[in-house]
Amino acid sequence: MKKIFIAFTLAMAGLSTSALAVDASCEAKATEKKLAGAAKTSFMKKCESDASAATASAACEAQAAEKKLAGAAKNSFVKKCSTDTMAGNAQSACEAQAAEKKLAGAAKNSFVKKCAAGG
Repeated sequence: MKKIFIAFTLAMAGLSTSALAVDASCEAKATEKKLAGAAKTSFMKKCESDASAATASAACEAQAAEKKLAGAAKNSFVKKCSTDTMAGNAQSACEAQAAEKKLAGAAKNSFVKKCAAGG
Protein backbone atom coordinates (compact mmCIF):
# COMPACT_ATOMS: atom_id res chain seq x y z
CA MET A 1 0.00 0.00 0.00
CA LYS A 2 2.85 2.33 0.83
CA LYS A 3 4.42 1.72 -2.60
CA ILE A 4 1.13 2.55 -4.30
CA PHE A 5 0.84 5.80 -2.34
CA ILE A 6 4.41 6.77 -3.22
CA ALA A 7 3.85 5.93 -6.90
CA PHE A 8 0.61 7.93 -6.93
CA THR A 9 2.28 10.90 -5.23
CA LEU A 10 5.13 10.86 -7.73
CA ALA A 11 2.68 10.55 -10.62
CA MET A 12 0.69 13.55 -9.37
CA ALA A 13 3.90 15.59 -8.98
CA GLY A 14 4.79 14.67 -12.54
CA LEU A 15 1.37 15.76 -13.72
CA SER A 16 1.70 19.19 -12.15
CA THR A 17 5.20 19.86 -13.51
CA SER A 18 4.27 18.63 -16.96
CA ALA A 19 1.26 20.97 -16.99
CA LEU A 20 3.52 23.94 -17.72
CA ALA A 21 5.11 22.14 -20.66
CA VAL A 22 1.69 21.06 -21.94
CA ASP A 23 0.40 24.63 -21.74
CA ALA A 24 3.38 25.94 -23.70
CA SER A 25 3.07 23.16 -26.26
CA CYS A 26 -0.67 23.77 -26.76
CA GLU A 27 -0.08 27.52 -26.94
CA ALA A 28 2.55 27.00 -29.64
CA LYS A 29 0.21 24.77 -31.65
CA ALA A 30 -2.60 27.34 -31.38
CA THR A 31 -0.24 30.10 -32.55
CA GLU A 32 0.97 27.92 -35.41
CA LYS A 33 -2.64 27.40 -36.51
CA LYS A 34 -3.25 31.16 -36.12
CA LEU A 35 -6.22 30.60 -33.83
CA ALA A 36 -7.83 33.44 -31.89
CA GLY A 37 -10.82 34.08 -29.67
CA ALA A 38 -13.31 31.27 -29.08
CA ALA A 39 -11.56 28.93 -31.52
CA LYS A 40 -8.29 29.29 -29.61
CA THR A 41 -10.01 28.83 -26.24
CA SER A 42 -11.74 25.67 -27.44
CA PHE A 43 -8.54 24.32 -28.98
CA MET A 44 -6.52 25.02 -25.82
CA LYS A 45 -9.09 23.31 -23.59
CA LYS A 46 -9.13 20.17 -25.75
CA CYS A 47 -5.36 20.12 -26.21
CA GLU A 48 -4.68 20.42 -22.48
CA SER A 49 -7.34 17.82 -21.68
CA ASP A 50 -5.89 15.34 -24.18
CA ALA A 51 -2.36 15.90 -22.89
CA SER A 52 -3.30 15.46 -19.24
CA ALA A 53 -5.27 12.31 -20.09
CA ALA A 54 -2.21 10.87 -21.82
CA THR A 55 -0.01 11.73 -18.83
CA ALA A 56 -2.49 10.18 -16.38
CA SER A 57 -2.71 7.05 -18.51
CA ALA A 58 1.08 6.71 -18.60
CA ALA A 59 1.29 7.03 -14.81
CA CYS A 60 -1.42 4.42 -14.40
CA GLU A 61 0.33 2.10 -16.86
CA ALA A 62 3.45 2.35 -14.68
CA GLN A 63 1.44 1.49 -11.57
CA ALA A 64 -0.10 -1.51 -13.36
CA ALA A 65 3.36 -2.71 -14.37
CA GLU A 66 4.57 -2.34 -10.78
CA LYS A 67 1.63 -4.48 -9.65
CA LYS A 68 2.48 -6.98 -12.42
CA LEU A 69 -1.03 -6.80 -13.86
CA ALA A 70 -1.74 -8.16 -17.33
CA GLY A 71 -4.65 -8.60 -19.72
CA ALA A 72 -8.13 -7.61 -18.61
CA ALA A 73 -7.01 -6.87 -15.05
CA LYS A 74 -4.42 -4.38 -16.33
CA ASN A 75 -6.89 -2.75 -18.74
CA SER A 76 -9.51 -2.41 -16.02
CA PHE A 77 -7.00 -0.99 -13.54
CA VAL A 78 -5.60 1.56 -16.03
CA LYS A 79 -9.09 2.69 -17.08
CA LYS A 80 -10.26 3.20 -13.48
CA CYS A 81 -6.98 4.79 -12.40
CA SER A 82 -7.03 7.24 -15.33
CA THR A 83 -10.66 8.16 -14.68
CA ASP A 84 -10.00 8.69 -10.97
CA THR A 85 -6.89 10.77 -11.67
CA MET A 86 -8.67 12.98 -14.20
CA ALA A 87 -11.61 13.47 -11.82
CA GLY A 88 -9.18 14.55 -9.09
CA ASN A 89 -7.51 16.98 -11.49
CA ALA A 90 -10.88 18.44 -12.51
CA GLN A 91 -11.87 18.90 -8.88
CA SER A 92 -8.58 20.67 -8.09
CA ALA A 93 -8.87 22.93 -11.13
CA CYS A 94 -12.43 23.87 -10.21
CA GLU A 95 -11.46 24.63 -6.62
CA ALA A 96 -8.68 26.89 -7.92
CA GLN A 97 -11.18 28.72 -10.14
CA ALA A 98 -13.53 29.15 -7.17
CA ALA A 99 -10.66 30.61 -5.15
CA GLU A 100 -9.84 33.04 -7.97
CA LYS A 101 -13.47 34.15 -7.98
CA LYS A 102 -13.31 34.47 -4.18
CA LEU A 103 -16.28 32.16 -3.69
CA ALA A 104 -17.00 30.71 -0.26
CA GLY A 105 -19.52 28.47 1.48
CA ALA A 106 -22.51 27.21 -0.47
CA ALA A 107 -21.65 29.32 -3.53
CA LYS A 108 -18.20 27.72 -3.72
CA ASN A 109 -19.58 24.20 -3.22
CA SER A 110 -22.21 24.70 -5.90
CA PHE A 111 -19.67 26.15 -8.34
CA VAL A 112 -17.14 23.34 -7.77
CA LYS A 113 -19.82 20.66 -8.12
CA LYS A 114 -21.11 22.08 -11.42
CA CYS A 115 -17.59 22.77 -12.73
CA ALA A 116 -16.27 19.27 -11.94
CA ALA A 117 -19.35 17.74 -13.59
CA GLY A 118 -18.43 19.61 -16.77
CA GLY A 119 -21.27 22.09 -16.62
